[in-house]
Amino acid sequence: MIIRRYEHPDCRAVADLFRSAVHVLAAADYTPQELEAWAPQDRDPAAWDRSLSANLCLVALECGSIVGFGDIDVRRGYLDRLFVRPDMAGRGVGGALCAALEAAVDGDILVHSSRTALGFFKKRGYEVVRAQRVERRGEMLENFVMIRRRPQTKAAAQVRPLDARNG
Repeated sequence: MIIRRYEHPDCRAVADLFRSAVHVLAAADYTPQELEAWAPQDRDPAAWDRSLSANLCLVALECGSIVGFGDIDVRRGYLDRLFVRPDMAGRGVGGALCAALEAAVDGDILVHSSRTALGFFKKRGYEVVRAQRVERRGEMLENFVMIRRRPQTKAAAQVRPLDARNG
């Protein structure tokens, strides 16, 4: 497996993978209406490309074919998307992508996990902050705000905030 940066020509394959992953892998956890609202057929390719390009986006390839992708806002530590082609689920693609994305962030990492991915993120050390419902095309979908806290470095731990007592 090769992991590389997303490129504009990857857009169609990534968008198709996203739709397939949502509709197949999340089918046990969401209704057909929720799945269609989450991953509709009529996505705007230009908007999808802009969204992926705004973050650090990586794709995983096997035999020249995209088998997974993920993106993260490195500045905010927000892991936006992480999806694997259904026939590659459980084969380490998601874990490899997630590790590469996590390595690009110095601090804590936040993710809004689907019901389907909840166990995956818990195994990686993410903790549930809260459940929430988000609206997508008129449907309310449940997901979970999760955080993976990074231990403070020794230097950061030694810095004390200033207050009236310590000047």
